[in-house]
Amino acid sequence: MTEEINKEKKKCGNKGKAMFAYGIIQLTSNVVSAVALAAIAFSLCTVKKEATVFNDCVEEVRALGKSSSSAVRFCNGGK
Repeated sequence: MTEEINKEKKKCGNKGKAMFAYGIIQLTSNVVSAVALAAIAFSLCTVKKEATVFNDCVEEVRALGKSSSSAVRFCNGGK
């Protein structure tokens, strides 16, 4: 009877190690996903700031009397 219980415990030992490894892998992948989402969010903040600066440039050039297309070309680096 004691030998049967010991055999059952040995069979579960391998499964326990596999489940532990699976948990660690799952946790690691969740951390990587969270870091990637944070990086995307920060890059979108940068794009928003750049768009605001560009729109301000276009409005300023339009206030000088140029057309919208001329203002966009000027703010993109054209003459």
